[in-house]
Amino acid sequence: MARMRSLCFLAIVLAALGGCLGSSRDAQCPGAVAVKKRIDCHPQPGASQEACEARGCTWCSTDVPNAPWCFFPEDSPYGYSRAGNIEKTDKGWRVTLNKRQSLSLFGNDISPIVLEAEFQTKDRLRFRLYDPNKQRFEVPLKIEGPGVTAEEANYEVEFSEDSTHFTVKRKSTGTVLWDSPLVDLFFSNQFLQITTTVPSTSVYGFGEHEHPTFKHNMDFSTYGMYARDQAPTSFANLYGVHPFYMCVEPDSNAHGVLLLNSNAQDVTLSPNPSLTFRTIGGIFDFYLFLGPTPENVIQQYTEAIGRPHMPAYWSLGFQLSRWGYGSLDVLKQTVDRMHRYDIPYDVQHLDIDYMERRLDFTYDKVNFAGLPEYIQELKKKGMHNIVILDPFITKDEEPGTYKPYDLGQEMGVWVNNSDGVTPAVGQAWPPGDSVFPDYTNPRTVEWWTQLCLEFKDVLDYDGIWIDMNEPSNFLRGQYPGCADNEINNPPYIPSISDRSLSQKTLCPDSKTYLGEHYNTHSLFGWSQTEPTFNVVQQATGKRAFVLSRSTFVGSGKHGAHWLGDNFSQWKDLRRSIIGILEFNLFGIPYIGADICGFNYNTTYELCLRWMQLGSFYPFSRNHNAEGNSEQDPAVFGDEFARISRATLLIRYSLLPYLYTLFYESHVHGNTVVRSLMHEFTSDQQTHGIDTAFLWGPAFMIAPVLDEGARSVDVYFPDAEWFDYYTGLKVPSAWKKNYSTVSAPLSKIPLFIRGGYILPEQAPATTTTKSRLNPFGLIIALDEQGEASGSLFWDDGDSIDTIENENYFLAKYTFSKGNLKTEILKNGYPGADTLKYNNITILGLKLRPQAVTLNGRSIHGDAFSFEMSGKLTLRISAPLTQELNIKFY
Repeated sequence: MARMRSLCFLAIVLAALGGCLGSSRDAQCPGAVAVKKRIDCHPQPGASQEACEARGCTWCSTDVPNAPWCFFPEDSPYGYSRAGNIEKTDKGWRVTLNKRQSLSLFGNDISPIVLEAEFQTKDRLRFRLYDPNKQRFEVPLKIEGPGVTAEEANYEVEFSEDSTHFTVKRKSTGTVLWDSPLVDLFFSNQFLQITTTVPSTSVYGFGEHEHPTFKHNMDFSTYGMYARDQAPTSFANLYGVHPFYMCVEPDSNAHGVLLLNSNAQDVTLSPNPSLTFRTIGGIFDFYLFLGPTPENVIQQYTEAIGRPHMPAYWSLGFQLSRWGYGSLDVLKQTVDRMHRYDIPYDVQHLDIDYMERRLDFTYDKVNFAGLPEYIQELKKKGMHNIVILDPFITKDEEPGTYKPYDLGQEMGVWVNNSDGVTPAVGQAWPPGDSVFPDYTNPRTVEWWTQLCLEFKDVLDYDGIWIDMNEPSNFLRGQYPGCADNEINNPPYIPSISDRSLSQKTLCPDSKTYLGEHYNTHSLFGWSQTEPTFNVVQQATGKRAFVLSRSTFVGSGKHGAHWLGDNFSQWKDLRRSIIGILEFNLFGIPYIGADICGFNYNTTYELCLRWMQLGSFYPFSRNHNAEGNSEQDPAVFGDEFARISRATLLIRYSLLPYLYTLFYESHVHGNTVVRSLMHEFTSDQQTHGIDTAFLWGPAFMIAPVLDEGARSVDVYFPDAEWFDYYTGLKVPSAWKKNYSTVSAPLSKIPLFIRGGYILPEQAPATTTTKSRLNPFGLIIALDEQGEASGSLFWDDGDSIDTIENENYFLAKYTFSKGNLKTEILKNGYPGADTLKYNNITILGLKLRPQAVTLNGRSIHGDAFSFEMSGKLTLRISAPLTQELNIKFY
């Protein structure tokens, strides 16, 4: 009751101040734009009626949360209009736009500007707005296409008859995919804004953020994008920048849009539904991908920005890390107890405590004495190791005692102050003050390559983890602070943390090889990833493992990512699913979150449920922070270890399927993890589901996400589904419904979709061992009694095996009671030593009376049939033999 009285009092006060509460008050704002269509005319904080109306905009309050009170009127004098005729070009067309009036939001408006459309492929359109008279910063990622004619394209690009709207339509349906009113367009020196309607509210993407849901809330939600060292926090800009979204249209077609811009920016999602993009530099460089399926959208997107790299097979094993081992003895104790419990475990990470005083390219010869030798011991057991390297280099060691700094000084590799000469100096983990390498500089690449190659002779690493590369700086800008100018303090700062461009990083007017840090800040991690990938391959002679905290468009071509410094909270457990779904949209499928949480102390139940979920992250690593309790799966005792071992053994048994998905990602651009919406797009119920996810099209993971829960409500789209553990078919009544599934503490619910064949392999405690074991097939039949699948196999870590055709690829088809194998490529000799020993069929309607393998009868004692329709067949056949199994 007290709360209701407070709301009434607030309403009276707002009314007295001239506020417009709800729809009744909207009528008292003559000519006001409907609330859902409002575009903010005062996007920076501190709006007032006086300031609003001085801009020629409308002021009208509303009780709709987050809706702007200052907004552009329908007859806005802002924006641009077409000047002259549309000009045809070799790649599409071009039109010049002139600013309509002298009114400005932030000054220095540019006129004329050019809108140019480029028909790159039949399913990809590029359109950009730029200043024809002055070169502005553009992201150095070249996206080109062969070019098509307007007739060949699957989209139409046009101006409205009165030239007030720029639109893109899908030819096949007429759906408007992009519609920008030119009156809402701004293009000034440090403020660019454009609005487009979207055909539905099923919008996904934009990053990097900790989003509360996978399908976005369109109620005036604003997300800033600017690389930032910040633990995941709702609505905060995090480590990377991905201005990409996918929209599912009302008829279930899908399209995607990329804004290729690296400046600080934000996007507002409005209920119209519409999107308003704002950025403070560069140009508007948009790419539209026609799909029409969600998977087609990501295939087309990764074709443009770079296909995801092919990970080493061992990197799909379980990984363990901790910032805070503190000594080699503690590390050994941890490894020993993991092995004592036989927990599958392939990779050990070393965080900054392995270093001497947190100095890159060193190790602590006191607390970690014997580390090089211990790494060799782990290698003999079939394990691999990852070392961390930070991007900042101390400048305060004695001259001649710290090569990374001395060599960097000699080569001139640092990010410089605004004078372009003196290095920018900040503070980070190393003692004293630090300088920051500029990875956009070719000389820095040479410096980094030399140091990483030399460090391989010190610690025999298998991969490199590059952290803090936003870049992170513990100061607000470098010494002695940021100058008061429009580069450091632009007239508009997007909706980012602290509304600051220099907090925890360098001043925007710092100089890099490509230009001002103002433009290149969010490219720092991206520019570090490729040279690190190249040097790891050079150093190891094997496929590179690079794990980067900061990412940008195209980072997946050379690196993996994890979701950063999360917390040991149930909320973070749940939201990790959203993160891995989004990064699969961004073309970075090798993605995971710190299992059990990085910050805070975990609990037994939370960590156990997280181990179950994390066993199905593409990148599966348990990691936590210094000062927190140990949380490896062997530290909690027998029962915890048993459950973790059992779940990880499921992962290891299905690694051939997961590895095949990564092959399809690398070659075709497919997602590895995808949402139910991705596969069942026409089912509206799936559009908002982010509590379960799929490996590829066929394997559903439905984890427990709530404390104390011993069951899960699972939505089953319209398909045949089978319980992974029992092989039982999910009841028909459960289809297109939520059903309660039992999930005791020892179990994570898992389901296989009918119509698919999953390759599997007998698991072991490392992939080095499991790769030698026999293979099997799980054949889950659809309603027609059919299924298909494939297996990709190579040596697991050689470079370019696919490009060099040194691989094995088999296609499996089950139809009319027959299983056939077609070998599409037999270019890996190692496949000759491997065998099939087990085939499981789910969903058979009748028990077979006889079975033949390549024409030879199989004795009845070699197969078993259960009334549930599950058949288990034991065979011994070479992997490289084309199977023809018939059931009579």
